[in-house]
Amino acid sequence: MMKDKEKVNDDWTQKDLPKLVDRIMETYDTYRDLEHLEEKDLPSREATIGILNDFMALLFPSFFGDTKLTKSNIEYFLGNTLHSLYTRLAEEVDKSLKYACRQVKICPTDICRRKAQIVAKELLESIPKLRELLAGDIHAAYYGDPAAKSPAEIILSYPCVYAISTYRIAHELYVRGVPIMPRIMNEYAHSITGIDIHPGARIGKNFFIDHGTGVVIGETSEIGNNVRIYQGVTLGGQSFPEDEVSNLRGKKRHPTIEDDVIIYANATILGGKTVIGRGAVIGGNVWITSPIPPNTTVTIASPKLSYKTNKFKTKSRVHKHP
Repeated sequence: MMKDKEKVNDDWTQKDLPKLVDRIMETYDTYRDLEHLEEKDLPSREATIGILNDFMALLFPSFFGDTKLTKSNIEYFLGNTLHSLYTRLAEEVDKSLKYACRQVKICPTDICRRKAQIVAKELLESIPKLRELLAGDIHAAYYGDPAAKSPAEIILSYPCVYAISTYRIAHELYVRGVPIMPRIMNEYAHSITGIDIHPGARIGKNFFIDHGTGVVIGETSEIGNNVRIYQGVTLGGQSFPEDEVSNLRGKKRHPTIEDDVIIYANATILGGKTVIGRGAVIGGNVWITSPIPPNTTVTIASPKLSYKTNKFKTKSRVHKHP
């Protein structure tokens, strides 16, 4: 029996495997978007995630990262990490820009390299501003959630911290015209937190996502200051026919949420012309595609409950022994 199996395996590797190679090669010619052969200028997903995690260690020292930090070694850690990040970030941004340039075939590579260095420098120099924004987000979580025991607990355990921090880093790349890398970062955060924030969204200060699972914030969403949203909330775009999609790229497709708004679980808010006015409260499970005035509460009418008494007939059971 074993000899028969070995014979079958030998026959397949010698006769059928080369045929399979040919069939797969044909698909490489047919579906060119699924391969990237002989094209070295493409950002590395692994390198981009490594850059993101090093940023998290700088933003929240000793909360993220493997290095044990003290007052005596924090300055060395900062200098060493910033130097490493600058080099790696410039390299991956350079690849991203060159990839985009190849699509239009108009950009000399030396310009891409110079721009990548500028972007890397500006992103690193934005760290103090990012820490200020994130401090506001952490405080919003602490004062908005009675279950929160401390800022440390929030940083270490709340998924919104990683998701929002990643968004704020990726957004800095997005507004500087860097392709691919911002989406790698945010989709990575999405995969581990369940929170999907497009790097193109514009989000103000003191932003809190409670629980977070299933939250979706689209590319052209605008969110003001002191906004709180709960799990399952969608700030999305409305569906359009396939032949109209290309005309919508780069246009306002997602809602605007003004300051001091609360949006409860599973609310769906769609469309670029939809504005939720300042101070509004959006109840759970609502579907909104038109503007809501400021200081308005929107809820679904309570459903009518039906009650029925269950009647169970009990039967005495007699156990007969043999």
